[in-house]
Amino acid sequence: MKRTIGITLLALSAIVFQNCGSSKKAITAPLSYEKDVVGIMKTSCSPCHFPPDGKKEALDSYEAVSKHIDEIIERVKLPQSDAKFMPFKLKKPALTDSAVNVLVKWKEQGMTK
Repeated sequence: MKRTIGITLLALSAIVFQNCGSSKKAITAPLSYEKDVVGIMKTSCSPCHFPPDGKKEALDSYEAVSKHIDEIIERVKLPQSDAKFMPFKLKKPALTDSAVNVLVKWKEQGMTK
């Protein structure tokens, strides 16, 4: 009898823990340029990439950011000592891992406007 109860409890525990892990993976809110990405761009890429003050490739619109997203992600992930690292010469703080992850996820999700 004790063995049956023990096996039953073990099986129930396995089911509970399995369901807890899978629910974490299923919850991901869709990201959008307007809601999630534009703030990162304004904070980290202006004024250099925002006309009229910026003299570099403009990254002030959905079209520009979506066109250059691969390069943006690549450059913000580089070591800060790399000459191609952005933000350039640490004029602004490096993007946080969370901000980089937003850009990556936004791209993976299809870059909704």
